[in-house]
Amino acid sequence: MQVSVETTSGLERRMTVGLPADTVDGAVEARLAETAKRVRLDGFRPGKVPVSVVRQRFGADVRNEVVGEMMREKFVEAITSEKLQPAGNPQFEAVKNERGADVEFTATFEVYPEVEVADLGAIEVTKQAAEITDEDINEMLESLRKQRVEYKPVERAAQDGDRVNINFVGKLDGEAFEGGTANDQTLVLGSGSMIPGFESGIEGMSAGEEKTIKVTFPAEYRAENLAGKEAEFDIKVNTVEEGVLPEINDEFFKSFGSEETTEESFRAEVRENMEREARNALRNKLKQSVVEALDKANQFDVPGALIHDEIHRLQHQFAQQMSQQQGQQIDPHQLPAELFTEQAKTRVRTGLIFSELAKQLEITASDERVDAYLSDVASVYQDPQSVIDYYKNNAEQLNQVKAVVLEEAIIDAVVEKANVTDESVSYAQAIAPAQPAVEEASEEEKAE
Repeated sequence: MQVSVETTSGLERRMTVGLPADTVDGAVEARLAETAKRVRLDGFRPGKVPVSVVRQRFGADVRNEVVGEMMREKFVEAITSEKLQPAGNPQFEAVKNERGADVEFTATFEVYPEVEVADLGAIEVTKQAAEITDEDINEMLESLRKQRVEYKPVERAAQDGDRVNINFVGKLDGEAFEGGTANDQTLVLGSGSMIPGFESGIEGMSAGEEKTIKVTFPAEYRAENLAGKEAEFDIKVNTVEEGVLPEINDEFFKSFGSEETTEESFRAEVRENMEREARNALRNKLKQSVVEALDKANQFDVPGALIHDEIHRLQHQFAQQMSQQQGQQIDPHQLPAELFTEQAKTRVRTGLIFSELAKQLEITASDERVDAYLSDVASVYQDPQSVIDYYKNNAEQLNQVKAVVLEEAIIDAVVEKANVTDESVSYAQAIAPAQPAVEEASEEEKAE
């Protein structure tokens, strides 16, 4: 077997493999003989079809089948001998494939890049920490009370925070438009669930009162025929209800599944939950800071095949999330790949960097780390041990946990060596979604 490899562009390689004619022809003849034993043809008894007839009828197909198998087999042997690491599946092409002559085929494929991780001591990482204050807990208790608010009818004009039941008809130039009419619509004033001006226009109205208000649809409104248009809404208020917040007592605690019986103990439980939420949120932000720093310091080409696979995963993840939110099935293949390309590149590059770091720093998902992770995950359940047993008895789930634990260990190793800036933030800042880093434009870009 003769093998030659050339670099066509970047990470792409074209391997040319030559196979001796007698090796290929011998394999084809053996396959034709096997076929003759089992093929059924009119005029011949089973197993008695002459090889010459089989060759005439099926020779081309059998040869292509055999050569196809040999290409895949010899490709594996060739990349092993050449010490190549393909990324994705190769594209084969039989350049020469004639009986009695040497066979030559090419395999075009991408290889994994050689990753040399930049000095970890030179990268900059921001590590945030948050302390839960009594004021944070007070605000959380008020938020929990609002989740259990009860509405009771009142005989006064509606005001911010009240719940109203209304009928309305929306009109453009005096004509009702599609989707602008509703009866017995329940609305909490000040919730922001309607377009600007709609809810505030109802404030001051009492049950049984009718009124016409003018509002302007936002320029970016989802319905193009309404975007930026001024409309009138004929509104009738059916009922006005005032929200009554529950008292903080045993019944309130039980409504959230808590077994605590005093406000002091419930506050302690709330604090513990808030600390866990803040800790997890800040851990994710630390991970993002590390990923951004590593990606910025280690720019290299990544295989297109891996990017394609990652885009495919991101499309399915996004479609699943949207399907759950909208209550209808979203086809992931309808989502433009361009939306996910840059994110996919970063994720693939980060994965390669993490893999190299795990190798260089000899980091593994140790049993101790796995046990600690599972204990933390299970701690929020009533029966933690059953959750731990579930993961440990499910190979697929356990492998996913090990992958997460390995990533966490790599993050810790990077933070230990990096130039870290500590930053104190409030609880609200801690749980707020992380904002992606935006690099300042160059002078040339600004000029453009």
